[in-house]
Amino acid sequence: MLCWIWCLLQVPAAASVRVQDDRGQPVVLARPAQRIVSLVPSATEAVCALGSCERLVAVDRWSNWPASVKALPKVGGLDDPNVELIVLQQPDLVLVAPAARVAARLRSLGVAVAEVDTRDLDGVRRMLSDLGVLLGREQAAVAVWQDVDRKVAAARSVVPAAALGAKVYVEVSPSPHAAGPSSFIGQLITRLGGRNIVPEQLGAFPVLTPEFIVRADPDLVIVSTSGVRAVTSRPGWATLRAIRRGQVCAVPADDYDVLVRPGPRLGEAAGILARCFEKALKSP
Repeated sequence: MLCWIWCLLQVPAAASVRVQDDRGQPVVLARPAQRIVSLVPSATEAVCALGSCERLVAVDRWSNWPASVKALPKVGGLDDPNVELIVLQQPDLVLVAPAARVAARLRSLGVAVAEVDTRDLDGVRRMLSDLGVLLGREQAAVAVWQDVDRKVAAARSVVPAAALGAKVYVEVSPSPHAAGPSSFIGQLITRLGGRNIVPEQLGAFPVLTPEFIVRADPDLVIVSTSGVRAVTSRPGWATLRAIRRGQVCAVPADDYDVLVRPGPRLGEAAGILARCFEKALKSP
């Protein structure tokens, strides 16, 4: 009996883990998270990329990769999360976007929340690093980001010389909403050698006027397949260099999902952009 008590005392207590999230809030867990609810599709992908998909107990309605997460309970989205259903999952960590209203409600119920901001590449790297700590998967987080860097470099190597310096417009919604140079998409464009038509001061994802885009006259327009008709039929847009020369890259739905999701598949997103450059801008 005394030996059993002595042996028990020799077992070290599980070390707590701690990070500061992207809203500056401390996230402290008694041990690496084992039951995770993700309300951010890119964070869902990151958890799985870190080899911890089995720790997800529920996700938002938009999380769809990898395929296994489609079978998980859905707890709504950032604008309409089902707090009762989230709490019912008994999570030890909930991942949300910055300033999500649900964060304060969950914290008041004693649920640990991490707010992740992935508008740019540094944000994605930070998310992976923080999740690596919270999951006890620090080395995996380093490896995932190294893989992203390697794939972005490989994508850059296939961009034709004729495309370097090309003016690029990426439409992320028909508002028209654009990917600015400070966004993760804009930063990938820069790393591939393109020039964003959006001025830096307009922010990561500004709404532009159609007239502004006409004046900017991009060499390459990148849009989802479902958005091509709207882009090519707007008044005055037939004069755009990209449209006149057939330099509009229509990205299929599955690839577009990868392109607009700031997570561990950014290397694949860079490859999609590089194929747009390669296909549309081979010739001067």
